[in-house]
Amino acid sequence: MNTGEIAFNQGPIGVFDSGYGGLTILNEFLKDFPEYDFIYLGDNARTPYGTRSFDMVYQYTLQSVLKLFEMGVHLVILACNTASAKALRSIQQRDLPNYDLSRRVLGVVRPSVEKVVNVTKNGHVGIVGTSGTVQSLSYILEIQKFLPKAVVSQQACPMWVPLVENNEINSDGADFFVKRDLDLLFSQDEMIDTLILGCTHYPLLLPLINKYVRPNVNILSQGSIVSASLKDYLKRHPEMDRKCSKNGTCSFFTTENPDKFDEASSVFLDFPVKSERLFL
Repeated sequence: MNTGEIAFNQGPIGVFDSGYGGLTILNEFLKDFPEYDFIYLGDNARTPYGTRSFDMVYQYTLQSVLKLFEMGVHLVILACNTASAKALRSIQQRDLPNYDLSRRVLGVVRPSVEKVVNVTKNGHVGIVGTSGTVQSLSYILEIQKFLPKAVVSQQACPMWVPLVENNEINSDGADFFVKRDLDLLFSQDEMIDTLILGCTHYPLLLPLINKYVRPNVNILSQGSIVSASLKDYLKRHPEMDRKCSKNGTCSFFTTENPDKFDEASSVFLDFPVKSERLFL
């Protein structure tokens, strides 16, 4: 294969989320991979995914992944816990073999679980996430593959995402709901020593989470974990790394109103965004 053919086949890394939360993952990618190209796609018109059925999350996620493939992407990161929990395995096992075996779709659950294995001292793990992520039991199933005797407790936090997206993270309401939900989680198991923030919105609530979690509890925020996992993946798969274009660009697409997306993204990113509307 000559150099011209390689360049023709290269494409950006796709980052998909049901809305805005995946921007916290993208932010880490941009820091750790400044030379790479990225496309971010938020399915804001159909968010939230957290309350939707497995089948709907799978259908929506698959549509978005295929659209990114059409746009020249070879590697898609599902920067959404609900999509990773409810759709990733089906897409990997059922759809990719029929579409293109050279393409890859990765999620955020597995890297987080691998980090848990290295961090927890007593095997007592807590998870906060959307209702969809909690109901999927994905974290429990993955953790128990590595730590069969682990004690895993979960707590759905349905108010946390709206608080972040409405920029209410410093409000009395945020304080109330974060404290309430963490109290509910730790009432299940006072021995929890590792807490997974199982939603990409939640890092923006870290000041409050730290306020109501004991100092000896390890809090795992996914941005740096997923970015480190991507770096390891590309190192282990140089054939995929060669397919990633490297011009230091980042494009943003939304299935909703671009002006709304651009304004809301300021909560998650420290630079202005100019997105485009995408119809799936």
